[in-house]
Parts: sequence; structure tokens; C-alpha cells
Amino acid sequence: MSLRVIAHYHVTSKLGEGGMGEVYRATDTKLGRDVAIKVIPEIFAQDADRMARFTREAQVLASLNHPNIAAIYGVEECALIMELVEGPTLAERIAQEPIPLAEALAIGKQIAEALEYAHEKGIIHRDLKPANVKLTGPTSANPGQAKVLDFGLAKAMANDPVVGNPANSPTLTMQGTMTGVIMGTAAYMSPEQARGGVADRRSDVWSFGVMFYEMLTGRQMFTGDTVSDTLAAVLRADPDWSALPAETPPAIRRLLRRCLERDRKKRLRDIGDAFLDTDEPSANPPQAPARLRWLIATVSLIALAGLAVTVLHFRETPPEPVPMRFQIPVPEKASFGNNGIALSPDGRRLAFIASGASGQSMLWVRPLDSLAARPLPGTEGAGRFFRSKYFSKAA
Repeated sequence: MSLRVIAHYHVTSKLGEGGMGEVYRATDTKLGRDVAIKVIPEIFAQDADRMARFTREAQVLASLNHPNIAAIYGVEECALIMELVEGPTLAERIAQEPIPLAEALAIGKQIAEALEYAHEKGIIHRDLKPANVKLTGPTSANPGQAKVLDFGLAKAMANDPVVGNPANSPTLTMQGTMTGVIMGTAAYMSPEQARGGVADRRSDVWSFGVMFYEMLTGRQMFTGDTVSDTLAAVLRADPDWSALPAETPPAIRRLLRRCLERDRKKRLRDIGDAFLDTDEPSANPPQAPARLRWLIATVSLIALAGLAVTVLHFRETPPEPVPMRFQIPVPEKASFGNNGIALSPDGRRLAFIASGASGQSMLWVRPLDSLAARPLPGTEGAGRFFRSKYFSKAA
């Protein structure tokens, strides 16, 4: 096999390398598209049984079809043909700074959807870590699309598991120069993997929790000077929850604790349930500052007191009306007729018919704020007609 030409793929550049082989950029001369080619390490290629097993596993992985999973196109000789995903890895994004909550949630939900889809197909990743997630087209306003790489390759490239042997970690290599890769993978192993046990979908849930914690804090959860130290931390060290940003919602903290239960029987069983309660209003919303809470309480007490006074006031029996009496003296040298007294519409004047010294009846008007009444000229001989006409005009 030439590294310049693999089947009908022309290799153009090297993209990187890891415990699962070297990765190259190549051009598919038949379909006219760029692809990524992972060349299997020589130690694997020389083992016919392992290569046969790898080919079978790769064919299963090629059945995955999800927007958040980098596709596998096929196997050629000792190479795996995969979708070329442009953009930085999640590890490179985290190295810049802790990821803000909104962006971390957007990325985390996409990864969880990819895991849920693969788990439903019966496929476990086994090597989930920030270096195996690519972010396509991220900007300051948009985290872009997350693509999970190397899905299930840990199983495809590993020998049958040997219980109790941590050397069978997901990213397996026997080369001393790859110690950093082993350490990086060990930091994201589930406790059962660290003990050499068999991984299941809950192992991916653990790795997801470790990765999500790292997105929010900008630092690895488990570290050590050696692989053994790192594995020991995975098995025994408690996460530093104080490293989470203070504004991290209770729902996110609960999610992380459920993902990071060492006893996988208590761990979140299905990654699809991870973000269910984060889309609902928090049962424990952030508390207002103490001064604001005091002000709200004070205003509420005043409002309640006012309401109580109002209710008591309207429940009181209104007092009996007190009749008011006053006298209207007869104008000098005049006498009242039989037409009664009328109050003007504005309630400010009284009008009545009275006869003067000449015996001629006239309309008299008296303001209520005065004791003197005066005759209204031109109303001589006034009677009921003049009174109704006068008051109909609100004089």
C-alpha cells in the first residue's frame, strides 16, 4: 500500500495521528470529494484475525447515519475511509477558555443526540473525549455543528477484552511514545473501563459527563502524573464541584452528578434523558438579592394591610342618614304663595314664588350661602309655569 495512493484515493496531506492510527486528507477520484483516511497501525495490520474483525465492525459502523456523527464510507486495504470534518476539535475549543453555558448546552445536546442514536443501534463509542469531537463552522455567536468521530472504533480495533487489564483502554497502543494519548483517554474512562470491565452505554454516559464538566470549567476532571495515577483518580477521586461557574443552574448540576455516579446502576441510564429537565423552568429559580427580597416583602405587607383595611371598611354598617333642617325667612313685606320651593340643578340656589306688598306674585331667588333673597324682574304674576320654565334652563 502506498501512502500516496490508497485504492482510488489520492493522499494530499497528513492531518494528525493518535492511538488508532494516522489520519490523512485525500481526494476520492471517483466521486470528486475530499475524505479523511485513517491508516491502521502496523501492529494491527499484521494480525489477520484482528483485521477481519475490524472489517466486520467497520461495516456495522458504516450503517450509522446521523448529522452529528462523522460517517464511515468504507474500508480499503489497511485504511478506513471516513467523512472529512473541517474545523477545530472540542479539545482545541476548551483549551482557549471555558465554554459559556449556552454554547456548552448547544454542543452537549448534539453530542447526546449522536450517542442516543448510536446506542439505539446497539453501538457504543467507548472512547468519547473532546479530541474525538469536531466543531464545524463555530463562531462567537454560533457554536456550529458538533460531529462525533471514531464512533465504535475502540471495539473494532481492540482484541477481545481481558477482564482486569487496564491496558485494554479504548485508545490502545503499546508504543511508549503514545503515553500522552493513553493518559488523555484514561481521564475520560468510566470506572468499569478503568477496572478492565466491559463497557456499555452507561460508560458513554460517564465519559459524556466528564467531557461536559470540562466544557464548563475549562479543566480536566481527573488527572495524574502517570496513567496509573489518572486511573486511580477515576476510581476514587471526587469531582471538584466548586470549579463549576457560580451561575450553573441546579438542573445542570443534577445532570452532571447523575452522569458521574461511579456505580453504574445508579448512573443515568439513557443519554437521551440527559437534557429533559434542562428545557423546563427550574424548580429552584435563582434567588433575588437580599435587599430586593426585603423590599418585595415590605411592599407585599403594605398591600395586604391596605386590603384588610378596605375589606373591614366595606363590611361596616353605614350610619343612618341624619336629617338636616333649616328655615327660609320670608322676604320683607312679602308672603309665600302655594307653589312650594325648588332647588336649582347645581344645588347652589333656591327659588320660590312669593307675593310682595302690592300683592303681585313674583319669582324670588336666594343663594344658599346668603340669607337675602331677591325678586327676579319680569316674573310678575309668576306661577307654576314660570317655575318649571326657570329651572328647566338651570338658572
